[in-house]
Amino acid sequence: MCRDCAPKAQSIIASYKSGDRTIKAGQALFRPTERCDAIHHLVEGWVLLYDLVDDGGRQILNFALPGALLGLSPGRMALYGAEALTDATVCLIPHERLGPLIEHHPGIGLRLLQTVWRERNLAYDHLSSIGRRPARQRIARALLELFVRSRMQWPAHRSEEMHLPLTQEHIGDMTGLTGVHVNRILHGLRAEGILEFHYRRLRILNPDKLVDAARVDAQTVVAWTGRSAPD
Repeated sequence: MCRDCAPKAQSIIASYKSGDRTIKAGQALFRPTERCDAIHHLVEGWVLLYDLVDDGGRQILNFALPGALLGLSPGRMALYGAEALTDATVCLIPHERLGPLIEHHPGIGLRLLQTVWRERNLAYDHLSSIGRRPARQRIARALLELFVRSRMQWPAHRSEEMHLPLTQEHIGDMTGLTGVHVNRILHGLRAEGILEFHYRRLRILNPDKLVDAARVDAQTVVAWTGRSAPD
């Protein structure tokens, strides 16, 4: 939310926040149905968003990266859980301060709206994957999305390899697949020379083949980044 803001805008946001919070990997920011009195603006680290299902399993809804807004829920009750995947830092803005912040500084309100719009598009895309896309495409698309979104944090970094703080279980919980199925598809993608995912390292071997396996177009990639599409 503060990215590329002028120093004055940053000081304005700082005056409305209640402080920063540091969370260790594995700790919860908040759990489903808990009261959530503040927006958590993710400043550093990765956070997984999840819901619990009746059989005791967990459905991962999304992986939040720096810039994400968490806990923006009606009624101040969390509709999902948030757990730190890595050590993370969040900036807390109490809900009761959000209205005055947007009223007096509409430019900041527009930034909030753009962030919510980007995260809504990601949620719709994940829903389409679980509901309609075949397993191989789900996994290829999920890994490509995370690669693109992570690389947006370091636009000058050109390497096709990155640390991806996920396990195969995380991938299964995100795509609605069993661990055995995820393992088999990852082995297949490696055998085809498309990508390698091993010990939380993701290496893209053939970007063009990965794009084909994920069945994505330029407009989809733009939506993942939250930037405006070129004319």
